[in-house]
Amino acid sequence: MNKVILIGRLTRDPEVRYTQTGIAVCTFTLAVDRRYARKNENNGQPTADFIPIVTWRKLAEICGNNLTKGRRISLEGSMQVRSYEAQDGTKRYVTEVIADEVEFLDSRNAVSGEGGYSQGMSSPAMGAPAQQSSPDSFGPAIPEEEIPF
Repeated sequence: MNKVILIGRLTRDPEVRYTQTGIAVCTFTLAVDRRYARKNENNGQPTADFIPIVTWRKLAEICGNNLTKGRRISLEGSMQVRSYEAQDGTKRYVTEVIADEVEFLDSRNAVSGEGGYSQGMSSPAMGAPAQQSSPDSFGPAIPEEEIPF
């Protein structure tokens, strides 16, 4: 079984490209904190792994349009190892995670410190919607007597 589940923060803005056949592919790096740190390493500071992530098609476009450096996300996918020949003729290996589902764990404005609308995305490719930043983040409150249920 090849299944990867990660929670972390983007280290840079995602990069979206298109294949020759027009399929969107988005790449970014996710910083994932390690659960433990050795006392003598990094002066007791937490350590992280920096994992390359790839998304395809509609999910790639959604990630490219909505994610920015510092955003906290969770994802599910699979690990892939591929190789290619570099320009100098040496064989190079790449290990990356191909994400099938991405969930936004903070609002778009939380990284910049601004309040406001939280982009909760929900689709079969996105997982459950993200938590909203405030009770009124969808607009004005509706009086209880007008709620139909």
